[in-house]
Amino acid sequence: MDKLGQYLRLIRIKSWIKNLFVFVPLVFSKNLFEPASLTGSIMAFLAFSLASALVYVINDYFDVEYDRLHPVKKHRPIASGKVSGKEAITIAIVLALLLTVILYGTGAQFKYIIAAYIVINFFYSLYLKNLVILDVMIIAFGFLLRVAGGAVVINVELSGWLILATIFIALFMAVIKRSVEYASYEDNAKKRKVLLDYSSELLNIITAVSAGGIIISYSLYSISEHTVQEFGTGNLVYTILFVIYGVLRYLYLAIKQKRGEDAAELVLSDIPTILNAILYILSVLLIIYG
Repeated sequence: MDKLGQYLRLIRIKSWIKNLFVFVPLVFSKNLFEPASLTGSIMAFLAFSLASALVYVINDYFDVEYDRLHPVKKHRPIASGKVSGKEAITIAIVLALLLTVILYGTGAQFKYIIAAYIVINFFYSLYLKNLVILDVMIIAFGFLLRVAGGAVVINVELSGWLILATIFIALFMAVIKRSVEYASYEDNAKKRKVLLDYSSELLNIITAVSAGGIIISYSLYSISEHTVQEFGTGNLVYTILFVIYGVLRYLYLAIKQKRGEDAAELVLSDIPTILNAILYILSVLLIIYG
């Protein structure tokens, strides 16, 4: 049973919450209660969950030496020795086979998006994670692919402002992750190569830019003429309050409590963040579908 727990930790079940981004097109296209669209979105969620699990296994396999030097990551299954390299490879093969089965019933365009996600993250694990700025941009691009996949699988288009908001949210979380990771190492010799190219000042500036980008792009989306016409109301503007609180709360947890390296853990463990997310979702559903 302990071994199974280590396997589940390896594929990071908790981090699958990030794949909920595939449901953004479903909700904002007013197709949430349309059976075919809902089924398609659930399939997309499962596909991205398996793809991201595969990426996590590959990343931990190649990053094992750096993880062993990290105060938190050294406890990961491969880094701690609780899961061997051969076991990790076997799990990766199983995940790839399951993903192939899930993708069998999807369209070609969605398959290309999943393939792009895996390939980009594979090269990220091998080398691209060592390139300053580009490393966080690739993480953000992964979230954009999730939203794009969610739109493609139900054949809808998204507002440009909503796409921008997604990019800034992803960039924000990626930079916070780097900031916390940067502060975790007291000895520069133990830092990953890319962290040496950053500084606390640079990370703070990028964080401020991305945080502002989230609020501005979402605000412009909520008051755009297209949005008002689509939903028949301008009330979506009031949900900006939840977005602002969510951003500021995330900043508080990262700066004051040194959390944010694991976005999924933070979101799932902080009660105010959970309550804010629930209120935001309920408000959006009421405005769009009520």
